[in-house]
Amino acid sequence: MAISRITLAATAAVALAAAGTGTALAADATSSAAHATQECQPGTLKAATTQLGTEQAGMNHAGTFLKLTNTGNVTCTLSGYAGLALEGSGHSALKTHTEHGDTYFATDPGRHDVTLQAGDSAYADLVWTHTGAGTAAAHYLQISPTGSNAHSTVTFKQEVDNAKLSLTAWSDTPPAA
Repeated sequence: MAISRITLAATAAVALAAAGTGTALAADATSSAAHATQECQPGTLKAATTQLGTEQAGMNHAGTFLKLTNTGNVTCTLSGYAGLALEGSGHSALKTHTEHGDTYFATDPGRHDVTLQAGDSAYADLVWTHTGAGTAAAHYLQISPTGSNAHSTVTFKQEVDNAKLSLTAWSDTPPAA
């Protein structure tokens, strides 16, 4: 009889300990989910073009970097490629063709998550040709950081062959060759 009570007590203790561990694991999982990084929202992102101290020009190719800064107060994540559209004078829409991948000046890092703390920036390489073939006289560039309809418009006075742009994915460092 005493052995049965000891066995029963030991079994109950093991079950209780296992239940407690399961609760602790569940609490850890819930805590981790609460700290998961949210997707960057267009209203907290500022887009711009920048040379970053390097000139991208050669063989009728020209380029610049897109710089996207998290102006919000929380860490967020984005991935993939920016949406782009050229505008002419008076902000008239120009039919724009964008190719994703390697550019003349940089290797595409490919689609991957980029985490931006408040104040951090992500970069993409933007390249076009200017030989005079089917030239689109761009005055502005719409940059949609997440590919949504929300976008920033920046000055972009460039002659762009056939309104065709080449673009790398967002990266936490400027894409390089």
